[in-house]
Amino acid sequence: MNDVFNSKHFKLEQISNSSFAAIAKEGGGAVANAGFVDLGDKVIVFDTFNTQQASEDLRLIAEKITNRTVAWVVNSHFHGDHIRGNQTFKDTIIISSQITYSKIRDVHPSRFSKQKNDIQGLKDYIQFLKDQINLTHDPTIQYQINSLNELKESLPTLELVLPNQTFNNEITLQGTKRIAKLFTLGGGHSFCDAMLYIPDEKVIFMGDLLFVNCHPTFFEESDPVKWSNILKNVARLEIAVAVPGHGPTGTKEDISKIINYISELITIAEESKQNEEIAIPEIFKDWSSPEIYQQNIKRLRELTNP
Repeated sequence: MNDVFNSKHFKLEQISNSSFAAIAKEGGGAVANAGFVDLGDKVIVFDTFNTQQASEDLRLIAEKITNRTVAWVVNSHFHGDHIRGNQTFKDTIIISSQITYSKIRDVHPSRFSKQKNDIQGLKDYIQFLKDQINLTHDPTIQYQINSLNELKESLPTLELVLPNQTFNNEITLQGTKRIAKLFTLGGGHSFCDAMLYIPDEKVIFMGDLLFVNCHPTFFEESDPVKWSNILKNVARLEIAVAVPGHGPTGTKEDISKIINYISELITIAEESKQNEEIAIPEIFKDWSSPEIYQQNIKRLRELTNP
C-alpha cells in the first residue's frame, strides 16, 4: 500500500477487510487519528484531522482504495484536531451528535478568526521554538515546529464547515456489504463523544475516548468518571481492533488500560497534597506525552477539591 500512497501526515493501516486507520505521524498536519470504512456502495470517513492538507490526503487515498467517492463523514467530537479538515468534505453528509454540532458552531468561529488574524504571532512562536532547539538540542521540538508549520500553511484558506446532519443516541449507516453503527453514550473526554462500530468486523473507531500508549488529556469539560463508565460499556462489545484518537491501533485490552489509568489517577489525586508533584506510576512510565500526566493530576484535584 505504501508503494502507491504515502502521506507525510499519517500512516495508513488496513485493520479489516473494509476498514482503514489513518494514524497521525509526528510533525504532520494530522495531529489526531482518523480512518475510513467501505460499506460496499458507500464510504464513511471518521474524523478529518487538524488541517485541510492532511484531510485532502485522507480523501484521496480513501477514494483511490475503494474506487468510490466518500458519502459520509463523522465528527467524533468538537475538538479542532478532529474537525478542522471538514472543508475537504463539504460536498458530503457530515454527521455529528447534536451536542457536538452546537459546540463546533459556538466555539470555533472565534477560534478560527483569532488564529487567522494572528499568523504573525504563530510565526514568532515557531521562531522561539527554533531558538529553543539551538539551546537544548531537543529533537522532539522539531516535530512541534513541523506540525505548527502545517497549521500556519492551513490558516489562510481554512474555513469552518459544520456538520449538516445530527443524531442524539445512535444511527445505523447501511451499505450493500455491511453496516456501521454510529453511537454516543454522552460526554467523557469532551461534552459528547461519538464512536463508529463495524459489528461484522469487530472494529471500533473511538476518537479521544481511547488513547493507546499515551497519556489521555483531561480537559476542563472532561468527566473522568463518566469517561470510565462509557469505556466499561464499550468493552462489552465484541472488539478485535480499536482505533484511538491518539496513538497506535489497539485492542480491548487498551480500553481496560484507560479505565485503569483513570481509576489510578483519581486515587492519587484524592490521596495527595494539593501541590505535591507525583511521579508517574511505573505502569504508565513508557507512555508518550508524559507532560500530560501532571496536568491531569492537577485537573483531578480541582474536581475532587473544588
